[in-house]
Amino acid sequence: MVDRKNATAAVAAGTSTTAGILSPERLAQHVNLTRLACGDSASAWVENYWLLRWDLPDGVSYRSSTLPHPACTLSVERGRVRTGVADVGPVVATGVLTRRFDVTIAESGWVFGVKFRPGGFASMTGTSARTLRDVLVAAPSMFAPDAVAALGALGPDDDPDRCAAVADEALSIQDAHVEPAYSAVLSIVATMLNDRTLLRVSDVERACDIGTRHLQRLFERYVGTTPKWVLNRYRIHDAITDLDDGFSGSIADLAARYAWFDQAHFTREFTELVGVPPSDYRSRRLA
Repeated sequence: MVDRKNATAAVAAGTSTTAGILSPERLAQHVNLTRLACGDSASAWVENYWLLRWDLPDGVSYRSSTLPHPACTLSVERGRVRTGVADVGPVVATGVLTRRFDVTIAESGWVFGVKFRPGGFASMTGTSARTLRDVLVAAPSMFAPDAVAALGALGPDDDPDRCAAVADEALSIQDAHVEPAYSAVLSIVATMLNDRTLLRVSDVERACDIGTRHLQRLFERYVGTTPKWVLNRYRIHDAITDLDDGFSGSIADLAARYAWFDQAHFTREFTELVGVPPSDYRSRRLA
């Protein structure tokens, strides 16, 4: 069985990457993105905090596209924000997204976000991640009212360090504890992410010494998606990072690198998630 005392080691190894932003160099031309470390009190559940800020001229807009990570977020959104947020208050919880996340950035806006570790949201709040999959929750009642109020008071006039400090304090109100099952999820996810030789779920099961049904139940409860989905997302993130870094080999070589059975299968899954075939994505990047 998985060693359930490895939460600290999994956190240290890392349970997420910064991959997934499509055409990151173009996003940087329109939006200022800052990532912030969380405090020790939140680090078992939270990957990091982040800030987005933009102020675009009249008539100028940019469509930002991000590929999903197996993580929930808690965000405070001000100014020109996404549909479904402006009318309900600034604090919003978003479950694991299984599709590409697109948002049109225009006018001016400011967003402060809490990116949870895979399973961290469910562990901290006692909710089932499966029920939150592809769901946006305004004024999230799974968090203490005082925590939501403290986060909701943040805005563009607050400097990044203050935002992080307020978030640390607000999340501490939850008085959460790392349960053994969540610790196991962290360890498994860290193994998936950091061992690039694991290309199939059966590889993960052997590496973590865990049975198929137990693994599926853990991911259903804490992550909200299947182990196969998580592993595929990580490998597509890897493939896109390779393309962004100037991968010069063939698309067939790229597919084989990450254990797709053939180029057609890889191209189909890539296109379904990214919106264009890998060859087109590479061409657009070079344009």
